[in-house]
Amino acid sequence: MTTGGGGGSTSSPSRTLLDTPTWAVATVCFIFIFLGIFIEHLIHLLCHWLKKHRKTALFEAVEKLKSVLMQLGFLSLLLAVIQRPISKICIPNKIANSMLPCHQRELTSVENLKDRCGSRGMTSFMSQNGINQLNNFIFVLAMMQIVYSVVTMALGRAKMKRWKIWEKESQTIEYMAANDPNRFRYKRETTFGRRHMNKFTTTSTHLWIKCFFRQFFHSVAKVDYLTLRHGFISAHLSSNNAFNFQKYIKRSLEDDFKVVVGISPFMWLLVVIFLLVDVHGWNVYLWVSFLPLITVLVIGTKLETIVAQMALQLKTQEDNVIIGSPTVQPNDNLFWFNQPQFVLTLLHYTLFINAFELAFFIWVTWQFGIKSCYHEHVEIIVIRVVLAVMVQVLCSYITLPLYALVTQMGSHFKRALLEEHIMQAIKQWHAQVKNKKEKKRLQQQEGAGAKLSTNNRVTTDQLPEIEFSSHNRVPTVAEFTAREIHEISEEPVQVTIVH
Repeated sequence: MTTGGGGGSTSSPSRTLLDTPTWAVATVCFIFIFLGIFIEHLIHLLCHWLKKHRKTALFEAVEKLKSVLMQLGFLSLLLAVIQRPISKICIPNKIANSMLPCHQRELTSVENLKDRCGSRGMTSFMSQNGINQLNNFIFVLAMMQIVYSVVTMALGRAKMKRWKIWEKESQTIEYMAANDPNRFRYKRETTFGRRHMNKFTTTSTHLWIKCFFRQFFHSVAKVDYLTLRHGFISAHLSSNNAFNFQKYIKRSLEDDFKVVVGISPFMWLLVVIFLLVDVHGWNVYLWVSFLPLITVLVIGTKLETIVAQMALQLKTQEDNVIIGSPTVQPNDNLFWFNQPQFVLTLLHYTLFINAFELAFFIWVTWQFGIKSCYHEHVEIIVIRVVLAVMVQVLCSYITLPLYALVTQMGSHFKRALLEEHIMQAIKQWHAQVKNKKEKKRLQQQEGAGAKLSTNNRVTTDQLPEIEFSSHNRVPTVAEFTAREIHEISEEPVQVTIVH
């Protein structure tokens, strides 16, 4: 701590709060409190808007975002509390000078005198300044993860806006005439067949090569969207051609967004591993920057391959003639490990690693300057930045729309198939039936108790068995008709869903 008087004192370059004007302390506190309240109010308004418009999935995503921010605040507070005890831990110089991210540099005599461990011929485990810099890195990483997730989902949904036009086209007379159930065509003569049934699909190698390049050029064609839409409706909704497949994909993607926006414990473990191997000369971050790009390209190729395999399954059928539209069969076996959800897990970790790359670059530039030892090689900086931007574009405009469409081709549909007000109506209907059954059970028990009180000689073994009515069972989705939903919900709907 510096002395209170003496204008020429230079023993310490910093001042504590004892030497800081009260107006400066009050101003900083006011700004931080105001920003905290303002951000909290904005989040509250966003949650209110999402609730009002029945965006339950996005509301849950915002709640997870709040938990990430809370976790960030807790980590920051914890680092601030324990920075002094950690800085007092001394380790031998030989250990302290191993696995450095930059070339070892000699500390000045002034720095050694200020260092408690330096006066003992040792090195601090981590200085208070280093802990503050680490705190800043955690903040930048969390912010970049959130920003990356939001930007990716926003750009992906913007790319999928054209699907709304295709969905409207499926309700036109021209589309219904072109896909007349009484119309016979050869499989190869259909648009879907001409796109996927050719000589480049004779072997698995040729198929993967073709699908690898296809993801860059017209990855989601209109014929693919309409064919997969028809296959989904045929498998899960019988013949309900009026079903809005585009809205279903949109709701399903909102459900997935609440997964992507979070940071799991394993992701924090990856951060620790990346920081551990950041040794000078290893260039680990250069090789790590290629990992998201490779993963995105493999995922995109796999998704394109799934669409092609569904077309080839039509080719292997005995009948070479198609009646009406080509009908593909959704199947989990087409996906890795028979789990369509595994693709979302890969995308989640890919986005996180890419966000880590860009966050680390921003933090190093902000904390140590563009001319620090981290930026010794300009070509490495350019490669890392270009790869980060490339992965963002590929994931947003190619992989995410592909994922949103193709993962609907699993054996089971997602809960987003039912709109939110229908889900609420079903839950309310189920609660009412449950309450009625409970009331009836209590009334029967009261009647049995009254009969016991009139005849004390009657034993429990002689009591008549109470039978519960089963006509109030919970209906299946197919049995829950639009008339029943309309009695509870203010908004009329049409439901013709079957399992």
